[in-house]
Order: sequence, then structure tokens, then C-alpha cells
Amino acid sequence: MKIVVADGFEFCFSNAIEAYVFDEKDSSKPTFHGAPMKGVDIVAEFDEAYVYIEIKDYDDPSAYDVVRAANDDERKARLDSFKWLKNYLKYKFRDSHLYRYAEGKVDKPIHYVCVLTFDNALNSRMLNELKRELPIGRKPKRWTQALAKSCQVVNLDKWNEVFPKWPVSRLLAPAVSAP
Repeated sequence: MKIVVADGFEFCFSNAIEAYVFDEKDSSKPTFHGAPMKGVDIVAEFDEAYVYIEIKDYDDPSAYDVVRAANDDERKARLDSFKWLKNYLKYKFRDSHLYRYAEGKVDKPIHYVCVLTFDNALNSRMLNELKRELPIGRKPKRWTQALAKSCQVVNLDKWNEVFPKWPVSRLLAPAVSAP
């Protein structure tokens, strides 16, 4: 069992060969990259695949929900936020793939999972946008392999439903004492 704590969440990977914080900030740790690129939060290796996991915990998911905007100005602001997040998630995957390629670790299918604290409908919209911009499950004619076999965008409940062998839970923030 591999347990990884990242961004206030604990992931338990019952059958992982390896699992660790991929965007390590501590330069003394062996998983620190040191290159000025983005990295997904967690990489987990299994017998048959790698799983890249990106976590985003938002206090106000409505800032990204274009469908529920009250007026044109709010719609534009939310659309800008949604596009920014989509691009951020896209580049997190791409840079991570480059890191892993340089490490010689793209020898198995790759699955990209974004854990967003959005409702299922908003996560579904994000998934559709990511699939449109990342070549998920397909490859252009000249390529010998696809960059990723699959992509999913899920919240905590959906993660635990879809991946029951890899439960995730939110860690409680430590209590802060009054001075």
C-alpha cells in the first residue's frame, strides 16, 4: 500500500508499485525536478499503467461555472476563469509528460485524472474541453503512441466511486490556537 499526502488530501493506492508527490518543492527529496516546468501533483505507477493526478481544491467553484452566470459580464469573467483553468490543467499534463519522457518513464499507458472540487456537471464540461485539446486515446498518423490513454475529471465522491481500490480523503486542517 502506497499512501501519498498532497494538497490536503490523502490517497491510498493498494496495488501501486510506486506513488509519490510529483511536483515536489523540497530540493532535498529524490522526486524534486528543479526544472522550470509544471508538474502534476501525484504520479502513481502500476503494473500496466501510470496515473498522473492533478488536484485543485476551490472554495468557490462558481467562479468557473459559465452556465450559471447571471449576466454577460459575469459570463465573460467565468469563461476567462474556466479557460485559464483548462489551460493550466492541459499544461500540467504536457509538462509532466515531458518530465517523464526525460526520465525514461513513458513505457506504459498513461491515464490523467484531475480531481476538482466541482460538481459533476462542471467537471464534465472541463473533461470535454481537455479531451478536445489533449490527444487523449488517439494519436496523429505520424506518432507511434498516444500521449495518454484516458482522461477523467472527478470530484472526491466520484473518485471514490470510480477508483474504490484507491480511496482518497480530505485531511482535516490542524486546529489553530488563539493567541
